Amino acid sequence: MESFHSETDYIDQLKARADLPEGFRCATASLRFHPKERQTGEALPMNLSLILLDEETPDFAATFTRNRFPGAPVLIGRQRLSQAAIRGVLVNNKISNVCTPRGTEDALALLAGLGKLVGTPAERFFAASTGIIGWELPVVEMQSALPGLVAGLAPSSILPVARAIMTTDAFPKVRRAAAGNASIVGVAKGAGMIEPNMGTLLCFLCTDAAVKREKLREHLAWCVEHSLNRISIDSDQSTSDTAILLSSGRKGPVADEEFRRGLLEVLSGLAFDIVRNAEGIGHVMRVRVERASDEATALAVGKAVVNSPLVKTAVFGNDPNVGRIVSAIGDYMGNAGWQLDPSTVLVRLGGEEIFGGGCFRLDADKEKRLAAYLKERAMDTRRVAWPQHDRTVDIDIALDGRSHAVEVLGSDLSYDYVKENADYRS
Repeated sequence: MESFHSETDYIDQLKARADLPEGFRCATASLRFHPKERQTGEALPMNLSLILLDEETPDFAATFTRNRFPGAPVLIGRQRLSQAAIRGVLVNNKISNVCTPRGTEDALALLAGLGKLVGTPAERFFAASTGIIGWELPVVEMQSALPGLVAGLAPSSILPVARAIMTTDAFPKVRRAAAGNASIVGVAKGAGMIEPNMGTLLCFLCTDAAVKREKLREHLAWCVEHSLNRISIDSDQSTSDTAILLSSGRKGPVADEEFRRGLLEVLSGLAFDIVRNAEGIGHVMRVRVERASDEATALAVGKAVVNSPLVKTAVFGNDPNVGRIVSAIGDYMGNAGWQLDPSTVLVRLGGEEIFGGGCFRLDADKEKRLAAYLKERAMDTRRVAWPQHDRTVDIDIALDGRSHAVEVLGSDLSYDYVKENADYRS
């Protein structure tokens, strides 16, 4: 069981994961600004991050949000996918640069300034932004910070980037896996506005495995679908969701199955870290749906359970009000037009059968055991700067289909989630 007792304990483990693959450098810088959209007594902080390849690479991949109001970096990123090569990614937190009057022009101006400093055309860079939606970037202050950002580039650890891209995150997230003789290292940020579709808030992956761009894009799409797209915190998809994968190719070719296994390991680890870092989280829910007629149905049923406000609040309250779980399943299946024979459905909570043969299987002793199980899986919603534990509330659902199975991760719904989002800009 993964367990940490302090921030130092956790950061020590991240340091062991965070060495950059060969052919990469990174840096961070900070600045302060006054937003023109809102008067603030003190200047607000912003972080810049840069992930830079030593040489341009033709081998890169990215996935983006399907939100119909995408941020300027997403629009630019989609265009970059047709470029012959990429050199790196410029990231800012605090402001997401979405649908502002000069959003695209501002992002391109910053990439042009970066390009001049490193001797690379602006079109060789991705941009990524996260934070408040609707505010304009403080371009002048950001341009002034770029020389210091470039001067700080180092081929050592990606951990500073994991820290700098955070917004409401309580702790940084870094995962690492081997792929043959090469390595894959990834960082991500995200704690709210998360039910992604082809990306998660921000996720950056570096590898020194030599994988051609077509295969790289195939692997990223498949692994994102089986990891980041199977989590939900609040069922809200961001305008800025982006996952980018860059290959330096320094360690040579790797077998397809080895690379995909390593990439899925990294993304699955980051997905779990995101959920257990959810805003105001008290429990991580792990819902396994099997015997579905197809994978899409299994995924939809799992998300219906983790996204149900009534299920989420019951879990937060350590209340085994299991009728809410069964109701959420029936709600989705009925409104989706799927036939379902209740007598063939089996539902377990914490390994205990709560529904089977068309009936609830409950008694006073089981209620006590289930309440104790939920309490044992709980976290303190007053967030600390490290993961409290890796325990999950396990809900297993078997439908009346044949073989398809899916696992979905989600979070409960606490008072602290409401407070954090009510006070987000305050």
